[in-house]
Amino acid sequence: MALVTERTKTAQPSPTEADPRWAKVLARDHAADGQFWYSVATTGIYCRPSCPSRTANPKNVGLHTTLRDAKATGFRPCKRCNPDGLSIDAENAALVARACRLIEESEDEPSLNGLAEAVGRSPSYFHRLFKAATGLTPKDYAAAHRAARVREGLSGGQSVTSTMYDAGFNSSGRFYEKSTDMLGMTPTQYRGGGANEDILFAVGQSSLGAILVASSKKGVAAILLGEDPDALVRNLQDRFPKARLMGADKDYEALVAQVVGFVEAPGIGLDLPLDVRGTAFQQRVWRALREVPAGQTVSYAEVARRIGSPKAVRAVAGACAANNLAVAIPCHRVVRNDGSLSGYAWGVARKRDLLDREAGLAA
Repeated sequence: MALVTERTKTAQPSPTEADPRWAKVLARDHAADGQFWYSVATTGIYCRPSCPSRTANPKNVGLHTTLRDAKATGFRPCKRCNPDGLSIDAENAALVARACRLIEESEDEPSLNGLAEAVGRSPSYFHRLFKAATGLTPKDYAAAHRAARVREGLSGGQSVTSTMYDAGFNSSGRFYEKSTDMLGMTPTQYRGGGANEDILFAVGQSSLGAILVASSKKGVAAILLGEDPDALVRNLQDRFPKARLMGADKDYEALVAQVVGFVEAPGIGLDLPLDVRGTAFQQRVWRALREVPAGQTVSYAEVARRIGSPKAVRAVAGACAANNLAVAIPCHRVVRNDGSLSGYAWGVARKRDLLDREAGLAA
């Protein structure tokens, strides 16, 4: 009696499933938009890779290198993803860019309603869209742009009065009301390169070495880490070359102890008034870093994406390097794409130690 054996055949993937582009369609990868298109025979439409429509059976899908090839199928463009025009992301980016130009070109700070009307969106939707793209609200963006104009004017040697009007302030009272927050000092001091500004400082010790904390009238302006306290003081002098550096009293040393305590035990948190000095872009980066919880890390590319500038990875790294406020602005939580540690202004060993402590806290 003959034995009959059945051989099960392994299903072979369709040509579409075998194509690496299909994985991008499944992931609705926005980065793939413009690189290729796909068509669906059963619905008679063609789409961009990020289309939010229900995933089609790959046996019914054709992949096309160019938009012309997709159109050649005779199918109609999808109404949801608009494959013939700008992607939703590109359209929103163009809309936000237009709003930024309106803010930058306006003599007075435009209202939220005025900006939303100009770009054809509701105020609430526009506000969410703008913040998601830039990391700032329209009001904060306008304030940062105005502050940049003030710094540029004063640094370029303009008089305080000329700078005030060029930046769109119509009264000296309102200008001086805002100027200290914008500059961290009076306009006259800023114009003189920080001359006559008082900076209090004190140095403490931790398991990471020496910690220098320095403050202006506005708040903590520097937290520096290192081995040699004298070297940290010289570092502070380089960062504030025209300011008066003044050793602080015992009351101020309590603030230094608070910073040391946070380094030793990140779980206690660190809530200090800060004097954050930097360009509008740097402040966007630093704001994003402060939103990264202890025990987590992000890549430079992810930070760039979060602030709405996905191509500015090197600029993000530069902003991290320019950070004066170690641990308060946690640039140690930024790593390479593969998770490995990159450079750190106060030493990679300290970066690893800080991350290990925060990882233990999260666990």
